Amino acid sequence: MHLFPIKSAAALLVLAFTGTIVSQAQAPAAKPAVVLVELFTSEGCSSCPPADALLRQIDHTQTAAGQLIVGISEHVTYWNSLGWQDPFSSSIYTDRQNSYGRRFNLDSVYTPQMVVNGSEQFVGSDKGGLVRAVKEQIGRSESVALNISSVSRSGNSLSVSFSANGAIPSTGVDIIAVVADDSDQSSVQRGENSGRTLTHVSVARSLTRVATLKSAEEKTVSVAIPASFQPTQHHHLILFAQASGYGSVLGADSKPL
Repeated sequence: MHLFPIKSAAALLVLAFTGTIVSQAQAPAAKPAVVLVELFTSEGCSSCPPADALLRQIDHTQTAAGQLIVGISEHVTYWNSLGWQDPFSSSIYTDRQNSYGRRFNLDSVYTPQMVVNGSEQFVGSDKGGLVRAVKEQIGRSESVALNISSVSRSGNSLSVSFSANGAIPSTGVDIIAVVADDSDQSSVQRGENSGRTLTHVSVARSLTRVATLKSAEEKTVSVAIPASFQPTQHHHLILFAQASGYGSVLGADSKPL
């Protein structure tokens, strides 16, 4: 685990989830609730590949209660000056991690770090920590039922129609849109992972707050297509509702692009 000051911008699993937490069984007919797992990582960090592999193992599996686990790989920037410029990194994810650091009262942010449903954080390669965090989400219903009804592309943007229903807090929820590559791979030439080929899943290429809601609503928003978007790759859109102040994730949905 590598620590960095907050104020600076800088097994194969089988997951010990063994049947009681995660199941590869077919999805039920009803749309499952979502457990959102954010991984803050960097290709310049030698401690990160095991966390990348852990996310790869759980992404789009299901809990025993039928909840869909959706991962987001968010590559931070503060390793970029230490030998390797991570091609997937952005200050957007560094800023988001720093905000979580303040919310969780951490002395330092670090890589790799996982945050589950915006409510619990731990070292991103800690399988036991992930098991415990996901267990706490089992059986919990989403307080905000978020549903992406349609996505269409026009020029350099996506038109996304969605509905949000349920117990929306009076303080409001932020609706966050993430455009992600299904998978990416890099041959790292320098830095701590020099000579290694690294594989990532659900790599965030953009993360944008597209709305703030204080009541149930149907809405259409525009999401910019990132410059990194490659038509030959597979991508997906993740939409999630998060309590203000980087609070709990109250609902989420995902759709292929």
